[in-house]
Amino acid sequence: MISYKKLSIAIFSLFFVGFFYAQKNKTPMYQREWMLISFQDFSKEYLMEQKAELNLSQKQFSAFMGCNQLMIQGKFNKNKTLKLEVVGATMSFCEGNMQLEKQFSLALATMKKYKIDGHFLTLYNNKGEKMKFVAADWD
Repeated sequence: MISYKKLSIAIFSLFFVGFFYAQKNKTPMYQREWMLISFQDFSKEYLMEQKAELNLSQKQFSAFMGCNQLMIQGKFNKNKTLKLEVVGATMSFCEGNMQLEKQFSLALATMKKYKIDGHFLTLYNNKGEKMKFVAADWD
């Protein structure tokens, strides 16, 4: 027969392992691929056509605005602040959509706060300007 002490140790061990497993596998809500749906005067249709996205699912963040792959360095903080900046890019010239890429790169560095509301991520700067994204895996 199993003693009370051995049973208690077994139950405690299961809870202990389960707790640390759950803590280890917590993925921050921002850590996914996001499609840009609202930015400055660009229409949603144009952003979708360009496949404008911000990829926060990997350790190295990236973005794509229809032409070049942008490498992004940054950090999201628990107090809903962030710091993001484009630190590199491929060097293609794509006539007709370089303006989106340029404006996105400049604006991204000014974004200081973020909000996640369901499947939406919104980045804000201190001037009230914003970028709005929807999760790419949301239908």
